[in-house]
Amino acid sequence: MLAALANPHRLRVVAALASGGRNYVSQLARELGVSRPLLHLHLQKLQEAGLVVSRLELSHDGKALNYFEVVAFDVALTPAAIAEATKSLTVKSDK
Repeated sequence: MLAALANPHRLRVVAALASGGRNYVSQLARELGVSRPLLHLHLQKLQEAGLVVSRLELSHDGKALNYFEVVAFDVALTPAAIAEATKSLTVKSDK
């Protein structure tokens, strides 16, 4: 979860969804000024971390729209939480 939130673009996505409610990818991409493919990558990372969920719905004209919304979450950033998160880090070798 911390890794997903460590990216400024993902923070902007979470903030936009938190303040504006659920939104579909094309509209959210326009609002944030990013491409849809890039937004999809960030949404995928947020979804894998359990921070957003998606729901495919049909619009009035029959188009499939993938709506995303923020999942309620509460992160307690404590020394123990940081210690647990560091277990997932990889260390680059100087070789």
